Amino acid sequence: RPNDRGDPGQAPRGGPPPPQTPLDLAQRLSLLDADARLVFGPLPTVGLAPQPIEVDGMTVGYLALRPMPALQNTADLDFAQQQRLRALSIALPILLAAVLASLALSRTMLRRLDALARASRRLATGDYAVRLGAMGGDEVGEVARDFDRMAEALQAAQQARDRWIADISHELRTPLTVLRGELQALQDGIRPLDAAALESLDAEAARLAARIEDLYALALSDSGGLRYRFDRLDLAALVADTVAARQAVFARAGLTLRLDAPGPAWVARGDASRLGQLLDNLLGNALRYTDAGGEVRLQVRREAGVVLLQFDDSAPGVPAGELPRLLDRHYRAGNGHRVPGGAGLGLAICRNIVEAHDGQIALSPSPLGGLQVRVTLPAEHGP
Repeated sequence: RPNDRGDPGQAPRGGPPPPQTPLDLAQRLSLLDADARLVFGPLPTVGLAPQPIEVDGMTVGYLALRPMPALQNTADLDFAQQQRLRALSIALPILLAAVLASLALSRTMLRRLDALARASRRLATGDYAVRLGAMGGDEVGEVARDFDRMAEALQAAQQARDRWIADISHELRTPLTVLRGELQALQDGIRPLDAAALESLDAEAARLAARIEDLYALALSDSGGLRYRFDRLDLAALVADTVAARQAVFARAGLTLRLDAPGPAWVARGDASRLGQLLDNLLGNALRYTDAGGEVRLQVRREAGVVLLQFDDSAPGVPAGELPRLLDRHYRAGNGHRVPGGAGLGLAICRNIVEAHDGQIALSPSPLGGLQVRVTLPAEHGP
């Protein structure tokens, strides 16, 4: 007949129950009432301690579970023994392999960690050239790669510090040497103490003071110690005022100073004092390095959300390979492309000022034959 669900494809329910064995839970579990009288299951064996069933602190019954019956048949005992032996024969090789693999893995891990610890101790003593190299693609290998990157950064910082100290010593030693020579010449009577000698001493003292001021300004800008007072600023007006104040100086040097600023160029965050320092450094470099009879041109305009300050001067130029290094401190292009002089700090200070204004500075050859400096600053929102 169809089953209870009416599905003729399934076997009908009912039929004899499956045979029960002493191993079934129903043949081993006994339920007793509060008076220890049997309610369900077989009678508990003698010596079996039933477990009480408590409800709200009152014992309402007991549960008793017979232990598994012991094997007595010879065939069952032999089968159980064979299974134990087979389990041991499988488990022991697996356990041995696991132990050996653990030992090998631990030795490898300890060796790598020991190498990392030794390298860390060397780095702590100032040996920034230490490297771990490739140590795998796992977490320890990632730590080793981070360690190498940290060591490279520390080594670069140490080299920069050493160059910084050497450059400071060189820049301060030169004017001091000249001053001492001038004073010794005066003391020995080789040179008379007249107005010309005093002017020469004053010029060397001023040059030394300028070096110290540049070094101090660069140190402040590197450490973020320069004070900025940001406000909306018309960069075109600031450049126009600076150019007007410098026209006479450039004319005496035989240079033409031009400005192309078609309209206002408002920047969102500008410090007039620091941006004026930026312009002074750029114009000072042009005045120092541009050949007489040349031209210096400034352009200020707004482009796609930024204000562009473009600076061009005429010959001599700078080789393309040296352009990226001009922004480094104490670097001066040589080989006759630019006349040696100055401390090589002006463009480094300019870069720090531009970055403090969230801007960018880039150098390239100028169509006038000299150097082109492009400074972009975030423009004020609006038309």
